[in-house]
Amino acid sequence: MYIKNKIQKSNSKIQAMLFGICFFFIGISANAQCAMCRAALSGDSNTKKAEAVNDGIVYLMVIPYLLVVIIGYLIYRMYKNKKAV
Repeated sequence: MYIKNKIQKSNSKIQAMLFGICFFFIGISANAQCAMCRAALSGDSNTKKAEAVNDGIVYLMVIPYLLVVIIGYLIYRMYKNKKAV
């Protein structure tokens, strides 16, 4: 039993380390994208285009969060109904 717990702890440490590495590389990629957008939209003449890009980013950001909230609520409701019966 002790060996099994020790193996599970080492596996969880490896998974946490891999997650951290992947999270680090995703952050690097996101910063590069923001720099590209900033370079493409810099200047006073592109204010309308910059506002449109910002609105598009907000729209694209809201949809996944909205889906997660809806799915989470449905799972919560199913769990609550199952527990009541």
